[in-house]
Amino acid sequence: MNNQREPDNRVSHQPAFVLHTYPWKETSLIVDVLTRDYGRLSLVARGAKRPMSQYRGMLCPFCPLAVSFSGKGDIKILTKCEWHGTLMLPDTVLMSAFYMNEILVRLLPKREPVPKLFHSYFTTLRNLADKNKPHVSLRIFELDLLETLGYGVPELREGTNYQFVRGDWIQNTQTPESTGVAWYTLAAMRERRIKEGAQEKEVKGIIRDVISFYLDDKPVNTRKILSELKKF
Repeated sequence: MNNQREPDNRVSHQPAFVLHTYPWKETSLIVDVLTRDYGRLSLVARGAKRPMSQYRGMLCPFCPLAVSFSGKGDIKILTKCEWHGTLMLPDTVLMSAFYMNEILVRLLPKREPVPKLFHSYFTTLRNLADKNKPHVSLRIFELDLLETLGYGVPELREGTNYQFVRGDWIQNTQTPESTGVAWYTLAAMRERRIKEGAQEKEVKGIIRDVISFYLDDKPVNTRKILSELKKF
């Protein structure tokens, strides 16, 4: 999928994924997409709800697309959408994929190029589809998103433990060495060499606390839904 710039604020064949859609007027949709070169955008898909719409069945999450759009405002006009295959996600990982979309919509600012994060998102979806270390892959995506936002794990001193306090990693100076997060765990997070099993579970809890802070402690809807489903 190649990107092509055109005059009059038109963009053609931009690699993209649908993150979220919601109704707009009687027959149209607002489509929140993650694009490779323009970051997160909101596009109006005019007439998308009509039975004979060119977009019918195409504006689905987790499908590689190439979108064309135009316009000068905050919300662009979707002019063309091309389908580039489907990633067959097993039911066991669907909520993980929807969780990725939710935190992107809630944390990622609009209209900022994020080619590395786009690649990370695509790679994670493929790993989820292939059942290739799905839990570790999801942790790496979360870390890539936090790093893109400027919240990555900093270089820390070896041989000590840290705690995440109000958006910063603070060295434990008045608590026993057994408390907090060990420097080698944070190093594994920073270097993306998380091991499956116990370390991945530890990292999951750490990242959950960090993301919760940047969401102002507001709940993640997909986590809530998954928790409810586990009751049945």
